Amino acid sequence: MESGAAGGTTAGNRAAAFQERKAPQGAGGILMKKGLLIVVSSPSGGGKGTILKALFARNENLRLSVSATTRAPREGEQDGVHYHFITKEQFRQNIADGAMLEYAEYCENYYGTPKAPIQAWLEAGHDVVLEIEVQGGRQIKAAAPDCVSLFILPPSLEVLEKRLRGRGTETEAVIEKRLRAAEEEIRCVKDYDYAVVNDTVEQAVSEIESILTAEKLRVSREENIAERILNHA
Repeated sequence: MESGAAGGTTAGNRAAAFQERKAPQGAGGILMKKGLLIVVSSPSGGGKGTILKALFARNENLRLSVSATTRAPREGEQDGVHYHFITKEQFRQNIADGAMLEYAEYCENYYGTPKAPIQAWLEAGHDVVLEIEVQGGRQIKAAAPDCVSLFILPPSLEVLEKRLRGRGTETEAVIEKRLRAAEEEIRCVKDYDYAVVNDTVEQAVSEIESILTAEKLRVSREENIAERILNHA
């Protein structure tokens, strides 16, 4: 998602509203585990898209958050698949209603993450992935401090440059701009919970799966686990 500094509702208010959700009831009244909210960032050429495609192919419980935008669809883009395309009036109303987890204005258009589908998936026990750049990632972490944040790194800047040039779709000026941006973005890895180096897609996917498994076993995510086990007939 393209993003910048957020405005309007404070991150603290968004955090309070977002975390009001309760864990759903499963069979026999046992509380189901809430899903994980997963923030994934990477510099352009870091391989984030390829890794997530492989991760989703191996994990049926994952759901991908689709951002909303007020810009016009580009050729080949489908509403509800690539973005939710809405008017500026609708977007502003969503902001006023507190319906956006995060949002920003970029190049005279709004971009943001709708809150409702994420909450519904999490409450149903699904893990939700937000593929987002570093500025948006900071906003999500402020609004949902219990999220799991991952930063996918290239093995080196040399490898990153080779991948960017290998696309064959961008000018030299654009490649240089992306490389400069990548250096700044990579420095933001300190703001994330986990760093995954993309040496190979298979290794990166396995590491992410291990991270998610460990996160689900955190005692802090298991509300009253002892009581639930002891009191379950």
